[in-house]
Amino acid sequence: MQQQPTDAQVETAVEAFRMLSDTTRLRLMWLLSSGEYDVSSLAQTIGVARPSVSQHLAKLRLAGLVRTRRDGRRVLYRARDVHVRGLITQALFHADHEVSGIPRHED
Repeated sequence: MQQQPTDAQVETAVEAFRMLSDTTRLRLMWLLSSGEYDVSSLAQTIGVARPSVSQHLAKLRLAGLVRTRRDGRRVLYRARDVHVRGLITQALFHADHEVSGIPRHED
């Protein structure tokens, strides 16, 4: 039998899902799962105003889903770790099965 997660673990996971339930934030996380980007590049790629992207990134950073690295005057963003990248990838692969009719993987 699998051990139940703690209340803190459940609350942290709920907060992560809450952050990912926004279209703009999920699109940002998809990009950040494959590399580092600055705010301007992200804004241009997803077609959202730079101030809006900055606000979304601040929320994602506070939620522990992204990390930053300074490169001269630029701040680069990336998905925090392999767990976050896997979560984003699996969520969107699941969505692909839902919308495309691709057969599901059973195990």
